[in-house]
Amino acid sequence: MIELKERFLVDAKGNRVGVFLDMEVYRKLLELIEEIESIRAYDTAQKTNDKAILFEQAIAEIEAKRK
Repeated sequence: MIELKERFLVDAKGNRVGVFLDMEVYRKLLELIEEIESIRAYDTAQKTNDKAILFEQAIAEIEAKRK
């Protein structure tokens, strides 16, 4: 669980326009976002009939297309 201790940046009218987070919380949020993106990518891949290939093979194919 992440304990949020956010502080808000407000404009001249007092509207919240930004937020300050501790670096530890910010890094943890980034990690969680990356994990969610990986799960979504996995779920999307499972819905297709594409065959899985090794990462190295994928990079080689991408590089070959660039040339």
